[in-house]
Amino acid sequence: MIPSIRMVVGTATLAALLTVVGTAPVLAAEQGQVAFNTHCRTCHSTKEGDNRLGPSLHKIYGSKAGASAGYSNYSQGLASSGITWDEANLNKFIENPDQVVASNNMKPYKGIGDEAVRKQIIEFLKSGSQN
Repeated sequence: MIPSIRMVVGTATLAALLTVVGTAPVLAAEQGQVAFNTHCRTCHSTKEGDNRLGPSLHKIYGSKAGASAGYSNYSQGLASSGITWDEANLNKFIENPDQVVASNNMKPYKGIGDEAVRKQIIEFLKSGSQN
């Protein structure tokens, strides 16, 4: 009887652990979505072709800055920057766009000082670029 109790307890513990571990990526994605919505959605979307005050950020990760099709309001500074949106460049730009490209059109956005929030947004943008 004892071995069967151990088996049941062990199985239940394993199932609970897998449930918690299995939901971690979902929670991270939700946190990224919330961070994006809180800080970026006023001007940007992640839907393809949904340009607003700023361009759609659909599949932005790995793309060239100032080159999103269908959006024509890029600053000359950003369009000619030569930046590729990798993790490091996104992190710096989201933190303080003026330090990356002085003549950008991100006004009045001042940036996000909280590195954890920037990371959530970057992970969210990366996840949309892998589809």
